[in-house]
Amino acid sequence: MSDLVSRLALNIYGGFGYVAMPFAGAFVRWRAAKGKEDLDRIKERYGYASVNTSNRICIWVHAASLGETRAVLPLIRHFIEMRFEVVFTTVTVTAARIAEIELPKGATHQYAPLDLKPFLKRFLKHWKPSIAIFVESELWPTTIMELSHQNIPQVLVNARMSARSFKRWKQFDVVSNALFENISLSIAQTKEDAARFKELGIHSVINSGNLKFDSDLPEVDVAQLAKLQEAIGERPVWLAASTHDREELIVAKAHILLKRIFPNLLTIIAPRHPNRAEKITNELTAMNLKVGQRSTGALPAADEDIYIADTIGELGLFYRLAPCSLIGGSLVPHGGQNPIEPARLGSAIIHGPNVANFSNIYDVFAKQGGCLCVHNSEELVRGVAALLRNSEEIERITVVAKSSLSEFSGALERTNKALMPYLNPLIITERLAENR
Repeated sequence: MSDLVSRLALNIYGGFGYVAMPFAGAFVRWRAAKGKEDLDRIKERYGYASVNTSNRICIWVHAASLGETRAVLPLIRHFIEMRFEVVFTTVTVTAARIAEIELPKGATHQYAPLDLKPFLKRFLKHWKPSIAIFVESELWPTTIMELSHQNIPQVLVNARMSARSFKRWKQFDVVSNALFENISLSIAQTKEDAARFKELGIHSVINSGNLKFDSDLPEVDVAQLAKLQEAIGERPVWLAASTHDREELIVAKAHILLKRIFPNLLTIIAPRHPNRAEKITNELTAMNLKVGQRSTGALPAADEDIYIADTIGELGLFYRLAPCSLIGGSLVPHGGQNPIEPARLGSAIIHGPNVANFSNIYDVFAKQGGCLCVHNSEELVRGVAALLRNSEEIERITVVAKSSLSEFSGALERTNKALMPYLNPLIITERLAENR
C-alpha cells in the first residue's frame, strides 16, 4: 500500500509539471529580472541545446552554483582524459561564467533544464547521457524519475544532506524512499551524510570526503592584485566574504567602531550574491559610509570606508589581499559558507556561530586553534582588532588552519575509484566504437 501511495504522489508531482508549464516563461523572466538567469540562453532552461553533440559517449554532470563547480572541475577533466564527452549544467549565472572560462576542451556548459518532464526529455533526447552525476545536494524529483525511466544510472558526488533537509525528507518517508532508491550510488562528504542518504533509501553509499579539499585554487590576476595592493597601501584591511542579507549591516557597524582604533581602515565586503551590491551600497551610504564598487572598475579610494567586491570569480584575489576574513552565512541562520579557500590561501578565519553546513571542518579548526568564533558585532570588533594588531597571531592561525586541511584530502582519488564500476563499461564501449 505504501508503495502505491508513493508512486501516486510522484506521478501527481510529475503531472503538476504539465500544469506549471504555461507559467515557466514568467518564472524564468522573473528570475532574469533579478539577475539570476541569462536571457540570451533562456531556451536552455526549456531543454533546448545551444550546441551539437560530438556523438561520443556523454556524461552529464550537474552542479548548482560556483562552489560546486570549482569542486567538480578536476573530476570533469578526468572524464575528458578518458575521452568522454561531458555536458556540464549549472543553475546560477555566476557558476556559468566560471564554467565558460575553466571547463576543459571537450566539455560543454549548458543551463540545467527546469524540473519539468517535457523540458527534461528534450534535454536527454539531445545529449543522450550514459550516466548522470549530480554534485552535493541537487535533487529534483522529476529528473530522478525520468532518468530512472530511461535506465540512466544516477550518482551523487560530494553529496551532502544537512540535518534540516534530512528532517524534511523524513517527513515524507514513503515518498522519499521511493525516490532515492532510483539513485545508483551516493558518494558522501561525511559519515553523517552517508548515514542520512542510506536511511533515505539509497542502497549503495560510501563516504569519500569533500572534493573541495582537492579542488584547484582559483587563479589570481597578478597585475590586478598588485594594483589593489598599491591602492590600499599601508591601510589596515579586512574582508567579509560571501555575506548574506543583514550581515553587511553587522559588518558596517563593526567598521564604524573599528575606525576609532584604525582611523584609515578599509573593509572589503564580497556579497554571496553580487547582484545585491546596489542594495548594499544604498544601505551603507545611508549610514554615512563612503562606498566603492569593484564592478565599476574603480580601485579603493583613499577616503572610502567600504569596498564592495561585487565581481564574479575574484574572491580568491581578496583572500590573498586580506590578512583576516569573516566567512559569511555564519552570523545569520544560514549555516555558514565554505572556509576551505581562505584556509588554503592564508587569510585568518573569523566566523559566527552558525556553521552547520561545514561543522566537521570548523570543529577541527576550533580544536586546533585555526579560527576565531564571534557571536555578535561587539565580538567581531574585538576579534578583528586583535588580529590586525598582531601579525604573529594571524600567521599562527593561518598555519594551523592550512595544516588542518591535510586530514581531509584524498576525496578526488576515492571518488574516481568509486565511479570506475560505472565508467569501465562505457570506456570499453567507446574504445570499440573508435576501432570500427
